[in-house]
Amino acid sequence: MVKFLWDTRFLLLLTAAAFIYVQMRLFATQSEYADRLAAAVEAENHCTSQTRMLIDQISAQQGQIMALEEEKKQRELECGQLQSLVQDLGRRNMEGVTKTAECNKGLDCFSFAEIAPVAAVVVMACNRADYLQRTIESILTYHSSVASKFPLFVSQDGSEPNVRSKALSYDKLTYMQHLDFKPVQTERPGELIAYYKIARHYKWALDELFYKNNFSRVIILEDDMEIAPDFFDYFEAAAALMDTDKYISSIMAVSSWNDNGQKQFVHDPYTLYRSDFFPGLGWMLTKSTWDELSPKWPKAYPFCLFLLHLLDKTSTYWDDWLRLKENHKNRQFIRPEICRTYNFGEHGSSLGQFFKQYLEPIRLNDVQVDWKSMDLSYLKEEKYVKYFADIVRNAKPIRGSDVVLKVNNIDGDVRIWYSDQDDFGRIAREFGVFEEWKDGIPRTAYKGVVVFRYQTSRRIFLVGPDSLSQLGIE
Repeated sequence: MVKFLWDTRFLLLLTAAAFIYVQMRLFATQSEYADRLAAAVEAENHCTSQTRMLIDQISAQQGQIMALEEEKKQRELECGQLQSLVQDLGRRNMEGVTKTAECNKGLDCFSFAEIAPVAAVVVMACNRADYLQRTIESILTYHSSVASKFPLFVSQDGSEPNVRSKALSYDKLTYMQHLDFKPVQTERPGELIAYYKIARHYKWALDELFYKNNFSRVIILEDDMEIAPDFFDYFEAAAALMDTDKYISSIMAVSSWNDNGQKQFVHDPYTLYRSDFFPGLGWMLTKSTWDELSPKWPKAYPFCLFLLHLLDKTSTYWDDWLRLKENHKNRQFIRPEICRTYNFGEHGSSLGQFFKQYLEPIRLNDVQVDWKSMDLSYLKEEKYVKYFADIVRNAKPIRGSDVVLKVNNIDGDVRIWYSDQDDFGRIAREFGVFEEWKDGIPRTAYKGVVVFRYQTSRRIFLVGPDSLSQLGIE
């Protein structure tokens, strides 16, 4: 019995020793595993850190590569522009050498430098090579005889290659390129970046022509316009008129456009008007006026400007901005009865109906008016009020409804009163003329009076509530 108990205790002791040994081995193994796991985790963390650092380095290098590629692109564009300018200067120098040789031979010694240019003519372009070609061809049709008086420029916004190559294919003009890589921050939700880029382009081009090229006047055209045969003679006469006005500064700009210049509303190619409403679309301004406008030039311009005029009466883009009284400061604009420019650009389907109604029917003057022989002194501020008041006074007054029917039964000029903007809109719709106002002024108006022909040489005067007193008729 004693021996059995001893054997049992011995076995238990051996078992306990074995158990303790196994536990110690397990503990040692677990400790070793934990150490290895910790080392693995540390190694993984280090690897992750190194990977992230490598990714950051790669990203930074990619950013640098992109920046360098963008800089390279800009440098290439600038280099191309400089090359084109050098080529243009070389061509002009060759023309000068040829001219000198002709003079030495006793030929025509007239020098372009002997006459100061009347105005630079700049065509504002972007990405429509086909439109630009049509515009340039129209200009060159009448430009050769007055090239020294009206140096021709094409200013491209951006780097569209077809526009650039098209402009450079003409040796009778100077190419300018506006490269603007500065990001655009719109001021209002939903505005298109293009509006801002166009406004920047206008300011850049006018600064270049007035301040770097030192022109005294600039005529601005867009890349979807054709010009009339007397376009240059008209602006030369207008420049002389502006010179007589420079001390009183009553004329802010001269335009070749009449908003109500559709075929059914015009008759006389010799008639010019003063207007309180800026027409735009082929217009000339002086350096002194640009000195005033350049520092405060607005930031945006609508590409589809006519449509936006109709849909967004609150917009203040550069052309509408010039129509604000705080900017034109009661100065006026000279405009023709019959347009000297024709806008052929139908900008997409949204403007299709508008183009058909208002732009396509515009009559482009086809009469070669001898503006040099015309006496334009009646357009001077001190004379024009009386001149315009006399023709308004002599028009037969009518009131009430059915004004179109009444007009058809009257021979000669007619004046029709309107009481306010809504009343004006009603009457304008009956005739089909523009009903838009800006800052209290109807399109084409002078002293609140809108004049247009109707079917014949008969003039219709839409007369505002204060117009007669402003004209001194009452």
